[in-house]
Amino acid sequence: MYPSSTPTSLIDLLQQPGLDFLMEAHNGLSARIVEETGFSGIWASGLSIAASLGVRDCNEASWTQILDVAEFMRDAAPSTPILLDGDSGFGNFNNVRRLVSKLEQRGIDGVCLEDKAFPKRNSFIEGEQLLESPEEFAGKIRAAKDSQDGSSFCVIARLEGFIAGLPKDEVLDRADIYTDAGADAILVHSKRTDASEIFSFLNDWDRDCPIVVVPTTYSDTPAESLEAAGISLAIWANHLMRSSLHAMQETCRLIYRNRSPVESESTIAPLSEVFRLQRMDELKEAESRYGASSQATGQGSEASSRHSAPDPADVILPD
Repeated sequence: MYPSSTPTSLIDLLQQPGLDFLMEAHNGLSARIVEETGFSGIWASGLSIAASLGVRDCNEASWTQILDVAEFMRDAAPSTPILLDGDSGFGNFNNVRRLVSKLEQRGIDGVCLEDKAFPKRNSFIEGEQLLESPEEFAGKIRAAKDSQDGSSFCVIARLEGFIAGLPKDEVLDRADIYTDAGADAILVHSKRTDASEIFSFLNDWDRDCPIVVVPTTYSDTPAESLEAAGISLAIWANHLMRSSLHAMQETCRLIYRNRSPVESESTIAPLSEVFRLQRMDELKEAESRYGASSQATGQGSEASSRHSAPDPADVILPD
């Protein structure tokens, strides 16, 4: 187990110099692993959460189902900032207002909203990618910022223009509009196999607003290059889900083929590690303080003496 990094707010990660990384998580267990490893923050991935629920990343899972998962993640990783992948806001500006309110109630640190039409379509799925008008999406950004209670909650505007095939000038125009609407950062998305589209955008970007990227398809770009370009956050957006998927498939095939799990035991985590991540040690300690066995001594003994039968000599009978 690696030591956790010093907790830093999401807004600090965006504003401080240098490059930080968010790692994807899709449930409480994966969120705890990300926190233990020491990543600066957690990306509550829409794709990964949908995949873990067995549905497509096309808003087939309701926003309340996504919210429930985010709450488990917050409980499992209390010290690490969580940025929720809010897709296109699950509706119009009014849906966004309620989403932000509920996220803050659950201690989520920020939401990333993309300028696609609802229901969204995953950026890497072939086919037409429909965008909202920049004016309508800017209204969602303003609604999100006006709805938050805490000053540290972050709203990140995700540009899907390159995904939809827009020219760079239009993507830059959209970035200006979203920045003016109050976005705390701009996420520039690209599905090219190199970072040229991102670097070209940044070469013409002249606003004082933090930049976030998701290098899924250009993961071989050195971190030093991203940092030198002035990028504040990079998100590893689906790697835990994909790695767990591969491991489950291999284990399942192996046990099915051998009609026994014996051969797989050397490649899977022991139950003791599962119990450790579930914090069974904390429950054991709590049982010693609050459980039935603890009542036989200490406070339990005192309680028993208070409620024991009285001595017959002390009983006063009525006349």
